[in-house]
Amino acid sequence: MSSEERNLDFLKDIVGKLWKVLVEAELYAQALFPELRDKRFPNLPEKLSFIHAEELLKMYPDMARKQRETAILQECPAIFIIGIGHPLDDGYPHEMRAADYDDWITETQHVDGQTYHGLNGDILVWNHVTRRRHELSSMGIRVNAETLRKQLEMSKQLDFLKFPYHRSITKHEIPLSIGGGIGQSRTMMLLLRKAHLGEVTVSVWPEILKEICARKNINVLW
Repeated sequence: MSSEERNLDFLKDIVGKLWKVLVEAELYAQALFPELRDKRFPNLPEKLSFIHAEELLKMYPDMARKQRETAILQECPAIFIIGIGHPLDDGYPHEMRAADYDDWITETQHVDGQTYHGLNGDILVWNHVTRRRHELSSMGIRVNAETLRKQLEMSKQLDFLKFPYHRSITKHEIPLSIGGGIGQSRTMMLLLRKAHLGEVTVSVWPEILKEICARKNINVLW
């Protein structure tokens, strides 16, 4: 990506394209397995809503982070929360983010005289099976030389600049980029209407978990 693309509009555009893939993946899965269509579990909405973490705090000032996410998902079943990592108006970040990963310090918006920060965020949806918040992706525009130094300074980690990776960024040897991770198991769990990650992921599960799941007709893979 170019330096001109390091802005909120570009971030939203990429997130929107990713969201379209998720929506179409759900439809594709249902075309292969029609039994996945169930009125109890509505499909993902075509439109993804965007909200800044600062706005979310203003809406639910007396709630903790996960409670705020749960509350907003009752109104908007699919959201992208912008600006995760920078301290909010209450002095705390919505959630911690590494200082040398996403850019959470760049000024992006000025609303009611307040400056918002961050070129990153999380995709969250309401899971109708578990009836809980469900994170699908954490992503964002990556730091550049300027924002890396600012975030390391704010995090009191300036000593990281001695490492090869960090030096490469400050010397402009690494291309500007945007990226993130999609929780594969979380996504499969959602699209296949499963109640536990163990239904789509082979792993070593505690015996007590397997017993509890078996009593609820949840078959974990092991």
